[in-house]
Amino acid sequence: MAIFIYFSFMHSHDLSFDFKARYYTLGHLGPSTRSVWFVLHGYGQLAAYFLKKFDTLRDNNTYVIAPEGLSRFYVDPIQSTGRASDRVGATWMTKENRLTDIENYLTYLNGVYLNLRLPDSVPVTILGFSQGAATISRWVTGGKIAFDRMILWSGIFPPDMDLESAKDTLRGKKIILVHGTEDPFLNDSQYQSMEMISTKLEIHPQVITFKGGHEIDATTLKQLILKQ
Repeated sequence: MAIFIYFSFMHSHDLSFDFKARYYTLGHLGPSTRSVWFVLHGYGQLAAYFLKKFDTLRDNNTYVIAPEGLSRFYVDPIQSTGRASDRVGATWMTKENRLTDIENYLTYLNGVYLNLRLPDSVPVTILGFSQGAATISRWVTGGKIAFDRMILWSGIFPPDMDLESAKDTLRGKKIILVHGTEDPFLNDSQYQSMEMISTKLEIHPQVITFKGGHEIDATTLKQLILKQ
């Protein structure tokens, strides 16, 4: 009872302020650029290391942009003997104050896109891995980024996305779902949810599978590069 009374006197407040955040790029944006890729990492990853998985895109005259989740943390928990490592990861959001986190990362992603001033003539692919799949789904729904192809890798549409706005945004776009056949983070219930949302969005995503788990498969990635 004492704890309940204490929290009843607490009030939450919001404050807007300038925030500096980084992103990484690979390749060169110029007259020879054939395509542009935005690649968004999953939970507990950092953009710089995630970007290395797309190094092969440089050989295809592709400019790659890797934004990074705004919240970083030590991946290994602290114990009595210290942490096993000082490895740091990032996340796009958690359940705590999630709507504010979503609003913040959408503002950040739109800022990255506008800052690049990409030419209209170059096709844009947006790839989200794991948690990044839900992130790009919410991002494109806002309609502030022009793109041609959307790849949800080891992830699905978030169930709370704005379906009406997304329906207009995704009309005529190429949507691809990629996942490993042994991915421990995806199950039948999630696949069914993805099918239900796709039906409501009136889209028919292409499904690509590979033998493997929760990872970026190099062979499958090369196939997607050749088909862009």
